[in-house]
Parts: sequence; structure tokens; C-alpha cells
Amino acid sequence: MGIFAHSQLNRSMPSLKIATRYTAFAIVATLVNLLSQELSLALYQAAFALPAAILAGTAAGLITKYTLDKIYIFNHVSTSPKEAIKTFSGYTLTGVFTTALFWISELGLHWLFGTEAARITGAILGLAVGYGIKYQLDKRYVFLSRDAA
Repeated sequence: MGIFAHSQLNRSMPSLKIATRYTAFAIVATLVNLLSQELSLALYQAAFALPAAILAGTAAGLITKYTLDKIYIFNHVSTSPKEAIKTFSGYTLTGVFTTALFWISELGLHWLFGTEAARITGAILGLAVGYGIKYQLDKRYVFLSRDAA
């Protein structure tokens, strides 16, 4: 069995229902991310405030999205603490590329246009594209079906 082959993908859920849920959860996680960034920027306005805010938002969004995906998209229940750590680690690892895409988009538009609206637009665009890619990675590498192992 592969390292992440310990969960059961809910194959009975229709694709449209999965897509709708996944999109809703992506929106929730995006809002959590952006609100966490804004809170961080309101509380910390010293050197490196924007990178610190982006990291805080990323962490908050990651935890939110992981929890929602694990329960409501992939119907995953960890069978041990070790498996839970492996699953979260795999989920986080698949997010490295998509997080880089999000950060480049957010910071790129901020740098190009120099406005808060451009930064937020870049964040939303980067997160939207990133979440689409991340679903495919998670489905294939993190939340594998037991019968696929």
C-alpha cells in the first residue's frame, strides 16, 4: 500500500455535488485566508508585515480547507495518529506548488499595480487556479481509495 493509500474516496457522491462543495469550501478557505491576512495587517504593521500576513492567511486557509476536504469531499477518517500526520503532511505537500502560484499571483499584481485591490484580486485568482489543481493532486496522491492501493 502506498504511503497515502489509507482513506476511502466517496465514489458515490456525484461529480456535480463534489464540484459544488469543493468550490464552496474553496471560497470559505479563501475568505478565511484573506480575513486572517487583514487581521494580521491590522495587528502587525512593522517590517515584513505583508509577508507575515500572507503566511498567517495561508496557515489559516490550509487548516480550514484541509478539515472541510477531509470530511466532506473525501470522506476520510484517520485510523491512527500516524496516519493523520501522513495525510495532513501529504495534503500540505500538494499545496506547496499551489501556494507558490497563489503567492506569485497576489504579490505580482500588488507589485504591478501597487494597490490593495490588485493584491486581493491576485490572491483570489491565484487561490482559484491553485485550488483547481490541488483537488486533482489530492484526489490522486493524498486521499486515495482503499481499492486503488
